[in-house]
Amino acid sequence: MSPLAGLATAHRNGTPYGITSICSAHPLVIQTAIRRAAASKEKYLLIEATCNQVNQFGGYTGMTPEMFVAFVLEIAGKGLDASRIIFGGDHLGPNPWRGEPAAQAMDKAEAMVSAYVKAGFSKIHLDASMGCAGEPAALDDELIATRAARLAQAAETAARAIGSALPVYIIGTEVPAPGGVDHAINDLKPTEAAAARRTIDVHRDIFAREGLTDAFARVLAVVVQPGVEFGSQNVVTYNPEKSQGLTGLLDEQPSLVYEAHSTDYQSRAALTALVANGFPILKVGPGLTFALREALYGLDLIASEMVADYGDRSLARTMERVMVAAPGHWHNHYHGSEADLYLQRHYSYSDRIRYYWSNPIAVAAVDRLRRALDGVAIPETLMRQFLPTLPARLGPAGNPEAIFHAAIGAVLADYDAACRGG
Repeated sequence: MSPLAGLATAHRNGTPYGITSICSAHPLVIQTAIRRAAASKEKYLLIEATCNQVNQFGGYTGMTPEMFVAFVLEIAGKGLDASRIIFGGDHLGPNPWRGEPAAQAMDKAEAMVSAYVKAGFSKIHLDASMGCAGEPAALDDELIATRAARLAQAAETAARAIGSALPVYIIGTEVPAPGGVDHAINDLKPTEAAAARRTIDVHRDIFAREGLTDAFARVLAVVVQPGVEFGSQNVVTYNPEKSQGLTGLLDEQPSLVYEAHSTDYQSRAALTALVANGFPILKVGPGLTFALREALYGLDLIASEMVADYGDRSLARTMERVMVAAPGHWHNHYHGSEADLYLQRHYSYSDRIRYYWSNPIAVAAVDRLRRALDGVAIPETLMRQFLPTLPARLGPAGNPEAIFHAAIGAVLADYDAACRGG
């Protein structure tokens, strides 16, 4: 049985457990997650794609939902049975087309949800919270729920058309926007319990009005703001006392838990507390590629020291050229002087450099780094200097891939521990 089905019961019985939601399309991240899942014989792996990342038009990855599933399953190969992979769709709604009139954007959102379900995505986050052209940025609860019900109907119809199991759903959205904010965060308040209650009640009523009572019974979780977030330069850590109202609300909603977004960079203790307090679905994405970038740049410095014809920080310099030449993924998110922008492009917690690793020039630069260090025994002293958070013993093995996977795996280890109760 999917671990998603037992989350609410486990929380209610005082035996909570969690599940990590991997929100990344980077092949090294997917590979690491699959390897860890394969090593844990009873573990399911939850991998999610977002509406901007993957949609019927390709999204910024160039992948449709069907292509994304094929991409993940190809990486899994014979190492992890497909039945152990749960595919989730995140923020599925009109967000990619919010610059268009609502009718047009919702038509596209319906088609996207249908494509996700037909591709094999079984966990669907219905998010119609954003205003479209001519609408306010924040919509009222009734309109959001009405549009969410419309998207749920599209999902139900698609599932029945292919004879698959009916999806489970997540409702609600967090504040600030997914992916982290673009400034330092000084004050972040968790969602008020009354607001979360209203979200649940309005969705339940409107789903019933639209003949979707059975679909609402498959709503597993609500996205709220538990008081965790990361900006470009700082992280707001979880404070259990501030979310007590939200935790208490679950006593009134025994079939529901919360889904925690933007948990990247939280400590193991904070993640464990989130699971214990009713936030057992822990979404992480930029934190994984941030750790990978740290490993790549550390090896870039090591290659600069050890390999005669490698050059001085060849990878970092290439990434700077790639990002400056195509600023679309960062220029509206990073602010300040040229020196500030440089640091944010490479080192921001928002990790918007992650959008550029699939650029052919970036791929070639990473491959060149791999080749430069393949089989090269890195002294432990250089590992301590440039990759001090990773085991120094990895260096002498001369295996860059092992270092990449160790960096990503160190992050996932905190999530795995938290999901087991610490």
